Amino acid sequence: MMSSVKVECVIKVGALIGEGPLWEESQQTLMFVDIAGQKIHRWRPTTNQSESVETADFVSFVVPRVSGGYLAGMGRSIVAVEWSTQMMTSLVELDEDKPNNRLNDGKVDPRGRLLAGTMGREKRPAEVQRQQGSLFSVTSDLSVTKHLTQVDISNGMDWSLDQKTFFYIDSLSLTVDAFDYDSDSGRLGNRRVVYHLAEGEGLPDGMTVDADGRLWVAIYNGGRVLNIDPETGVCLQTVSLPVTKTTSCCFGGPDFSDLYVTSASLGLDQSERRKQPLAGGVFRVSGLGVKGRPSVSFSG
Repeated sequence: MMSSVKVECVIKVGALIGEGPLWEESQQTLMFVDIAGQKIHRWRPTTNQSESVETADFVSFVVPRVSGGYLAGMGRSIVAVEWSTQMMTSLVELDEDKPNNRLNDGKVDPRGRLLAGTMGREKRPAEVQRQQGSLFSVTSDLSVTKHLTQVDISNGMDWSLDQKTFFYIDSLSLTVDAFDYDSDSGRLGNRRVVYHLAEGEGLPDGMTVDADGRLWVAIYNGGRVLNIDPETGVCLQTVSLPVTKTTSCCFGGPDFSDLYVTSASLGLDQSERRKQPLAGGVFRVSGLGVKGRPSVSFSG
């Protein structure tokens, strides 16, 4: 890691599984969820003020809507969230034939579709009944398309700068994959591996793409974020964190030059928690010399 890079814990909420960070440009706030703690958090760096909304089930991601408010993945449902009233309305239920499944990561594509993936319920963190999950897309009129099945843990996703490639992580495969992506139809094709982790290196988890088209991948049980060139499959840089269960990342700040990284505390024993007092916190990494891109709002 370059000597100019600074890593600091900016939020310590004791998150069980902090996940899905997203920089909301209009509000200049960082949003993230606590999956097992069933909360959506919103934090403003300029004032260090935090607020949260409680959910009725595991909540795995949150994204803004063009029409106002947010969409969140709660249990197996896509729900509309009205922040001021804390009202939540279920819009679409996924995996209706698999009551033990839940949603995991979700992100809005460059055209305003929501892509969201599911997984089997966990016995322990990252221990699931395998091949129970799927990857779906949801359009503004709430029509649903299933793109992938037999997924273990549907996780990180983002798009190339030209919108022609979709990057996707099924964590237990230990790979970051790429698909050809048709932005008009939302269709996926030509799956291939961009990067492969070795056994014991941790699990690829949440992911973001920077303004140069490079991938930043949080490594769960690996305590780091990898910067990967998707063209060559080479790891260009490693950012180490003082916690092992790094879960996801996004760029934010006024000029998108800060990398925010979420982490989890669930699954750590007492000894590990003592050694990692910041586990479950959110970290800000500055001085990387790269910038991210604004998030896209759901078009509905």
